[in-house]
Formats: sequence, structure tokens, C-alpha cells
Amino acid sequence: MRAVVQRVRHATCTVADEVTGQTGPGLLVLLGVAPGDTTQTARALAAKIAKLRIFGDDAGKMNRSVRDTSGGVLSISQFTLYADTSAGNRPSFIGAAPPEQARELYGVFNAALRDLGLAVGEGRFGEHMVIDLSNDGPVTITLDVV
Repeated sequence: MRAVVQRVRHATCTVADEVTGQTGPGLLVLLGVAPGDTTQTARALAAKIAKLRIFGDDAGKMNRSVRDTSGGVLSISQFTLYADTSAGNRPSFIGAAPPEQARELYGVFNAALRDLGLAVGEGRFGEHMVIDLSNDGPVTITLDVV
């Protein structure tokens, strides 16, 4: 499982002019699922992200997590995180999980974040989404959990 985590002031997901999810200060998480991923992988990544200390403390050092700041999460499923362009210019997505598996584990991941006390907005799986965000810092972290 792969995630790109961005610290944001706010982020919104829109599908066909309908807002499907949003967050105020917190995190935008772009989530990719690989064929070997499991519910355990999804829960482990959710726990890692919930504890990731990328928010400033009173001294300005990155010592606080999204939970520490009472922030939220906007979670977006993104199979393109597993794009492979090694054989040319058109990406192959063979490294991404099949849609049925990815949809299920995306749901497990979001439920795990909620179980950890976070407010979670979501994109709409398999749809064309427009993501608007205000990156804070900017701070962008990539995580891979196997």
C-alpha cells in the first residue's frame, strides 16, 4: 500500500459538481493499493498516518500528529500511484490492485482512520475527481507499507 500524505489548510473533493468529501486543517491522503495488500496492511498504514508527526509544535518543530491537532483527513483512492513508465511513456498500472480489492481496502483504510478518532472525508472510488487543496508548508510525505 502506498500513500502520498500532504499537510493541508483545507482540501475538497468534487465529483460532477458535488462535494463528496473535505477537510479543514489536516491531511490529504492519496492512497494506492497493490495486489498483495490486506486488511492488516490498510490498518497499519492508517495507524502510521494518524501518528505521523508533521505538524508544528509551539517551537515550530514537526512534533505533532493530525490527532494531536484535532485535524481531519481527506482520503482519495488513487491507483495511479502504482504507475510504471519503465517501458515507455504510457504508464502501465499492472502494479495496482484490481478495482474490487482496492475498493474494499480503501474502505478498510478509511474505517481504520475513523476508529482512531479522525474525521475522514472521502473521494468517490472509480470516479473522475477534482481535488482542490491548499498545501501547508508545503509538507508532502510518501509512505509505503508492505
